[in-house]
Amino acid sequence: MKRNWEGVVLKVMGAKDFTLEVTGKEEITPDFLRVHVRDGGLLERSGLHPTMWIRLWFDDSGKAHQRAYTLVNASLADGTFSMDFAMHNGVAADWARSVRAGDTIDATVQGSSFTFPQPAPRRIWVVGDPASIPAINSLLDERELTAGGAAPVTAWLEYQHDADPSLEVRTSESDVVSWVPRKRDGSALVEEVCDALTAESVSVDNDFFWIACEASSTRAIVKHLRKTLGVDKHRIDALGYWRV
Repeated sequence: MKRNWEGVVLKVMGAKDFTLEVTGKEEITPDFLRVHVRDGGLLERSGLHPTMWIRLWFDDSGKAHQRAYTLVNASLADGTFSMDFAMHNGVAADWARSVRAGDTIDATVQGSSFTFPQPAPRRIWVVGDPASIPAINSLLDERELTAGGAAPVTAWLEYQHDADPSLEVRTSESDVVSWVPRKRDGSALVEEVCDALTAESVSVDNDFFWIACEASSTRAIVKHLRKTLGVDKHRIDALGYWRV
């Protein structure tokens, strides 16, 4: 499969390419399928960090189509990880539905980075949805390792399907998670989050904010943090995971 211009640009930027081998898959909810793979040396060569994501290359009627996926339960020692696929219409979901053990897919590592803030923040504020739960879980795991679990998490997770709140979120007793139904094209989430993030509730100098939901919602929440509260950009890690 010939790569498109995106593949050429990524190669120029120093991207590393790998071939992943599927070892199995499982349904984690009726709307999400988890695919397990051997990494083809990816973790050994690229390292592993919280919220790490890679680009997968799918064959879309002979044209290369790339989508980004967060690593789930990655094991550097075993050279394995998994990825979660939302079961909507599209070439990536179709691949996940039909893939079998032994099948392969090309992957590229370029652009993913994250360093846990030091010193440990007073509190971590998280906004996400089912698509970003794998990244959130890796963030929570790293919080336990690097900060001794000292920084409590307050999280809002937007959902569209009844089974979404059953997805595993690896929180501790000090954490608070609120599931917010998606309404009014995401406005309900933005309003609830911004109403809660006030000058009285947050410490702009000591808290950390991680936002990864629909792109317009992510932008609105970051604007509130930066313009209304005056949070420094270095205390915010934000990425629009998808677009309407």
